Amino acid sequence: MEKIPKSHPRYISLVTREKISKSMKKGITHETGLIAHGRGEAFDYLIGEKTIPPAENAEKIAAAALLIAKSPVISINGNVAALAAKECVSLSNAIPAKLEVNLFHRTDKRINKITSELKKCGAKKIYGKKADARIPGLDHARGLCDKEGIFSADVVLVPLEDGDRCQALRAMNKLVIAIDLNPISRTAKTANITIVDNVTRAVPNIEKWTKKLRNEDKNNLRKLVISWNNGKNLRNILSFISKRLNSLF
Repeated sequence: MEKIPKSHPRYISLVTREKISKSMKKGITHETGLIAHGRGEAFDYLIGEKTIPPAENAEKIAAAALLIAKSPVISINGNVAALAAKECVSLSNAIPAKLEVNLFHRTDKRINKITSELKKCGAKKIYGKKADARIPGLDHARGLCDKEGIFSADVVLVPLEDGDRCQALRAMNKLVIAIDLNPISRTAKTANITIVDNVTRAVPNIEKWTKKLRNEDKNNLRKLVISWNNGKNLRNILSFISKRLNSLF
């Protein structure tokens, strides 16, 4: 990786780009993942490349939902493995939750590479390779899942998700937590809880809230989740972006 000086005003963004580029060359991220990353980065500009209050609220509710879940699962794709593998493993241990690799451009080689990357970060057991179940209504590879993982989960955290799988998971009566920088995407509008934040910030923030809420009464956590209004939160995000853009000019 080319040395990027920390004094560069775009340091974090450039390091992130290098990570995902290197990951593609290693066969972890699919080439189309680069396009998805660029699209997300554009929306990150709009919110100021920081965790804004509505996102922090969503991260708190996400932590509550994961803590009260009976069988929570964190779904991992190529971009997530490239940018937040270590953070996802740490979060999975903190909840605790299962980790499952789920890919649109699925090959055994990519599954193995991502599994290896997660194990390097300390993951013990990773689901997804067996793929002995299918999410109803999804004919492409993202419909393939593990019977003991996503298929039987009650709460699924899906960073950087496809809208159709998000809809299919909701149709299975699962509570879906999405991390999506685009507040008007199909995923953002379909998920139960949408976190409009960069995955590199969102996952550690969820873990932070997990630790803060761990000793809370479970009934209080349920009330937090039940009272969550995802549509209202997305409107708050759009209002924040609008006000911020107006203030810049």
